[in-house]
Amino acid sequence: MQNKGFVNTLINGTNFDPDQLSALQKVTLRAVVMSFLFFGLVAIEGMIMRVVQADGITNHILPKMFGIPEHYFSIMTVHPIVGIFGSTYQLVFAAFMFLVPYLTKKPLYSVKLANFVWLSITIGTALAWIAGFIWHYAPLYTLYWPLPADVRQFSIVGGFVFIIGVALIMIGTLGFIYNIYATIFARVGIHKDKTMKELLISGFGIDGLLNLIYKLLGKQPYSKEPALSLPVVAIFRGTVDTFLDAIVILGAGILVLVYLIAHVGGFGWDVHAVDSLLYKNFFWWGLDLVADGLVLIYVAGSWYLLATIITGQKLFMENVARAALLLELFVSWMVWSHHLLADQPQPEMMKLVSGEMVTAFELLTQGLALFITLVTLWKARPLKMTPPLAYLLGGLVGFGLAVPAGIIQADMGLNRVLHNTQWISFAHFHIALIVGLYMTLYSALYVLWPLVTNNTKLFSKKLTWIHFWLYLIGGVGMGAFAGMAGLDGMLRRHLYVNGEFNTWMVLAAIFGMMVLIAWFIFLFNIIMSVGLKGLIGIFKPAKNDIASYGIEETPAATKA
Repeated sequence: MQNKGFVNTLINGTNFDPDQLSALQKVTLRAVVMSFLFFGLVAIEGMIMRVVQADGITNHILPKMFGIPEHYFSIMTVHPIVGIFGSTYQLVFAAFMFLVPYLTKKPLYSVKLANFVWLSITIGTALAWIAGFIWHYAPLYTLYWPLPADVRQFSIVGGFVFIIGVALIMIGTLGFIYNIYATIFARVGIHKDKTMKELLISGFGIDGLLNLIYKLLGKQPYSKEPALSLPVVAIFRGTVDTFLDAIVILGAGILVLVYLIAHVGGFGWDVHAVDSLLYKNFFWWGLDLVADGLVLIYVAGSWYLLATIITGQKLFMENVARAALLLELFVSWMVWSHHLLADQPQPEMMKLVSGEMVTAFELLTQGLALFITLVTLWKARPLKMTPPLAYLLGGLVGFGLAVPAGIIQADMGLNRVLHNTQWISFAHFHIALIVGLYMTLYSALYVLWPLVTNNTKLFSKKLTWIHFWLYLIGGVGMGAFAGMAGLDGMLRRHLYVNGEFNTWMVLAAIFGMMVLIAWFIFLFNIIMSVGLKGLIGIFKPAKNDIASYGIEETPAATKA
């Protein structure tokens, strides 16, 4: 009977009915499913790299092909592409295309465009991964010029497939941006009488700054009821960086593609015609908008939303939070040079101002977001420790560890020691992404779960808690031990074959395995909740799908 019950739940889920979902709910879940499948892929790839680095056990555990430098570095190239774009972008975009209609009480501009977004990013990510797996295209994710256009080292076909994949990701990203702004600026519902000027002032957090100034001057607030709620402001503001990032990466991809086409055509253009330092500054300015602009802004907005939903309280220091998002607008555009502190040709003044001084402000802006969130939670005590609250606190811990680790590197002296080591890879951005960002996203997932699935019951709360502890301990442990290898001198973007850092790599692999096991537990819990039939049903067209790019009245948006 127990086996029969298990099999029945595996097939049919708890109480999930995909036929009762709206078009908006379905497209949200489609992107979420693809996001976590890509997360599993990137976690497996990460474990492969950890095991390969731990020399002496590789030949016993993994096929020899994974230890071949060409294959190893192709994994290293696609690893962040799959993790950042295929997984994180998918999940963030899905959540925001559901949340903006929910928070503004307006329908999403186009469900059809939302479907295009997840398909474009999914196909693009798959193509980039295939380019690495089959053709060993491996210029690393930084795509430093002229490596991506170097046909002497890398397959031309692999280069074409990779760049087309990245281009599709960026085109899907532009589709997301259009959908978000078209929804926010639509003159319907609560924004029927709002002007473009009012929405822009609120969207950039200017009203929060003006409220603070007016208060200092003893005047009445500039705006008692802002046009946009604070989480929508964070989404609006972060999407500006998303747009600029997409344009830069797409532009770099087109440049590489032009050179590849020129080579096929027999033109043989000189790659030195493009200044490598200028290209590197241009590329990192755009790429840094993901790391230090987009992530921090989106995460801050998510913290604010989650804190208010969990506590049912008004956000502490809301005007300061709005003004901080405006400040981050300028900070995120001016910090890219901290990635070039080790480059000797980079002007010293750019290193000092952009790389050190402006970068230090990120500790202030992110610290403010963390402080505001914690005080909001503190003022609402006593609080019951639920999964959404636990994951939110885990996200705060992740960024509380990763942001200072990054600021430490933004010093020209320390940067010479830390920059090209595993410290920056793990103590900084792996903990930031795996623990800080993803635990925040897990919190959002559990908060949105009833809304997106029509109150579907989770299969097991115990598995949710097991996932939480395995994931948190595994993520922090892996980042810490691999980061310590960096302090011992282990370089990043480097393949060690003689076991120089075996101890640290074995420890990192053990904790990394905890993250991978946690993912399997999470996936099992979700599949058992929706059932295999429900999982398939998510990808079937909704009855109220409308093939139109105009305003679409979806039940989820209307109810909100």
